[in-house]
Amino acid sequence: MTEIRYVVTDGVALITLDAPERRNALSVEMSRELIDAARTAESDAAVGAVVVTGGAHFCAGAVRSVLAETGRDPVADEAYRNLETVYAAFTTIGGIGVPTIAAVRGAAVGAGLNLALATDLRIVSRTARLLPGFAQIGIHPGGGHFTLLSRVAGREAAAAMGLFGEEVDGERAVALGLAWAACDDADVQDRALALAGRVAADPALARRTVASFRRETASGGVAWDVAVEVERAPQMWSLRRKHSD
Repeated sequence: MTEIRYVVTDGVALITLDAPERRNALSVEMSRELIDAARTAESDAAVGAVVVTGGAHFCAGAVRSVLAETGRDPVADEAYRNLETVYAAFTTIGGIGVPTIAAVRGAAVGAGLNLALATDLRIVSRTARLLPGFAQIGIHPGGGHFTLLSRVAGREAAAAMGLFGEEVDGERAVALGLAWAACDDADVQDRALALAGRVAADPALARRTVASFRRETASGGVAWDVAVEVERAPQMWSLRRKHSD
């Protein structure tokens, strides 16, 4: 792996996005590596939890070239598959059968926010910036964004952020239910690893427990996999319109 670092310590897999020059924006290759890392963790019976982080900058969304290529021809096979791979980076993290935590410093934007919201729990920096960012670049949200927001913070927060483009910092994220705790930058990863370590001490139990947790707390609205498809068509339209402008 060249843009993802993967380390396992005491049953906790730490997955680190490592492309600081672009603030960890998801390229197709980075997305594939993130998928591989998530599946590696899931396939290792000794792993009882996963922490996803990005160092100083969590994730600035998808790289613009992926969006631009899709805008040129949304139904072209390669462009369609490339965007689908970016989606899969966070849907895979959200679907692996082990508890997951996002340790968020810096900005989590667009697909990066989706990645953070895909995990079971979030520990954030007090100065973290959580924002959809879709409207700011003239495109419709994607990846089941509204479902991800509403299932952790409710309809009001989903409207404020996903529809009206509101940005929140770490402390506001905790108040809204988007994150469990807000810490100083230097403490975010350690706090996430400490929490992960508790459940990872018994990997078999961790896997059974997270399966029950997800079934019992599933959204009462549109299922996430359905929401991804609901948002796909309007996002393709917005990308094509942006390219035509």
